[in-house]
Formats: sequence, C-alpha cells, structure tokens
Amino acid sequence: MTPFFKLTFIALAFLLISCNSSAQLKDDYSAKIDSLLKAQNPYNFNGVILISKNGKIKYSKAYGFTNINTKTPLKLDDKFEIMSNSKQFTSVLLLKEVEKGNVNLQSPIKKYLPELTQSWADSVTVHQLLNHTHGIIDTKKPLLFKAGSDYKYGNLSNILLGKIIEFTSKKTYVELAKELFEQQKMKNTFCYSKDIKNLVSGHNLNNQDYKVVDSTFINTENIPADGIITTVKDLAIWNKNLHNGKILKPETYKLMTTESVKSQHNVFGKEKMGYGYNIRIVKEKETNYFGHTGLGDGFASLNIYVPKDDLSIIVLENQMVESSDLWYYFETKIKEIVLKSNLVK
Repeated sequence: MTPFFKLTFIALAFLLISCNSSAQLKDDYSAKIDSLLKAQNPYNFNGVILISKNGKIKYSKAYGFTNINTKTPLKLDDKFEIMSNSKQFTSVLLLKEVEKGNVNLQSPIKKYLPELTQSWADSVTVHQLLNHTHGIIDTKKPLLFKAGSDYKYGNLSNILLGKIIEFTSKKTYVELAKELFEQQKMKNTFCYSKDIKNLVSGHNLNNQDYKVVDSTFINTENIPADGIITTVKDLAIWNKNLHNGKILKPETYKLMTTESVKSQHNVFGKEKMGYGYNIRIVKEKETNYFGHTGLGDGFASLNIYVPKDDLSIIVLENQMVESSDLWYYFETKIKEIVLKSNLVK
C-alpha cells in the first residue's frame, strides 16, 4: 500500500469511528435520561420509569421515596395511582360489553341509565361518553354544548360509563376489572382499596417543599375515571397485549384507537391531535403513537405506546407540582429523548 492510500485509509477509518461514536452519543437515551434526572432541575424527580421494546426492558429506574417522611426508597414493583390513565381500562371494559352485544355505541345513554332525568339522556350516546363530546357537566343540569358538537375532557363521562358497564353486565366494575387484570396476568394491578400493600404515598410539591397527601379523593363511584392502581411492569404488559390483539377484537380495537375528535394537550404538542376512546392518537416527528396522561392526588403519569416499534414509554411519579407550568415536566422530556433515540426507527 502506498503512503498516500495508507493515509487515506487511516483517515476514512477515523472518520467512520468518529461518526459511529457520534451516533452512539446521539442515541444514548439511558445516559440522557440519567443526566436529566440527576440534574434535580427544576425539581427532584420522584418516581419510576420503564422503557420496553419487543417485550424486553431497555431502561428501568426508580428514583426517590415511597414516602418523603419515612425515606423508604422506591422500587420498580411499587404500586402507583395512575389517575386518568385509568380511563383506558374503562374503555376496554365497555367495549367488551359491545363485543357481547350488551351495548350499542350509538344508543342514547338513557337506555342503560334509566335513572337519568334530564332530556339530553335521550340524545347523548355511549360513543360520546367515550370520546368526551357529550357536553354533560352535571347529571342534573343542561348540557354545556350540543352533544357531539365539541370536546370537553372530564371524569363524569367515565363515572357514567362505569355505571353502564355494571348495568349491562350485572356485575360490579371492580369484579370485571379484577377478571380483566387476571386474564392479562397483571398481578400487581387493582382497583383502589385501602387494603392494597406497597401503595406509595402521593406528594404535593411547592418549591421543593413536599407534603404527603394524607387522604385520597378516589371513592367507589369514581374508580372508572381515576381509581386504577398499578406498576410500570404491568402497564408494559397492558400496552403489549392491548395493541397486539390479545384483549379486544380487531373491530372494537379499531374503534377505540381511531380518531373521532381532536383535542390539545401540552405533553403531546401545541396543536390539536386525534382522540379516540380515552386514548390520544399522536403524530410527532414522523412517529405515530398512542398516549395518555394522569394527574392528581399527588401523582402524575404518562403512558405511551409506539406500534411500529412495539415500544412502551411509562413514567409514574408519586408527586404533583403545584405550578401548572411544570406539570409533566419530566414525562415530556423523557418522551422527547426516547422518540429521538435509536429505539424508534
């Protein structure tokens, strides 16, 4: 080899090594997430994270405490309130009633909730409860807007869906949910109860001042909206099974995950995006994914699933920041890191 070609070969080899190193640094999501959490800015992260792909865990960490007073370290198997991420389970239980022929999505809710006295009960449909286009603000008051004409997110729709599920199945919501969790081998997922072991405490956070939430607003009525307790590992099981045809029939799964209205949420962008049945349908940086959030009771949660990569991004915090500008700060940053990584094609 001549000196010229030898130098050229060495230069090319060095360039390839440099490019490869740069790519690895760019896609080193683990180091980036670790750096984000260790920065303790704008506040300390307190929670658990799990990222899985093709059924294998790619990143999992627990930071902080189950209770700030006892200083007991968090573990990956600790149980969290997931707040509005609970609504997805209610959608599935309702759609299972559809599959059995017990519910028609286009029927007025009066058919399944005969105790409702407002005239709108004869026009609001089950479908409109599922995608929050019903306009109901109180079961004893007029609609906020004509059913189907607008979108307003809230808990009441899922409370009513829970009642419909009980009316048509002749079972309690808790019984049906328990059966569902057992079928999916989600051994650490439950409806809220004071008897649950290893349930972490929620915290309200104001300028690094933590206060333990000593009483929950979850009760037997609002469990279908906010009352599911679970772990990051069980949510990964749920994502994989739900989005790979192991829970719902293809036609009902399609109904759940098809855009039927648009809504905006800061975690997923400034523009309105698609919304299905208690699930957001998002396109970000050429990546399509499903996602939802949960907030309240001293907890915050994010659950994302990217179908083409069989990828789950799950963040559960047992703290809620007082400033709304900082809600989901870490969830959003972690989502951005992962979607830019080599985990996403």
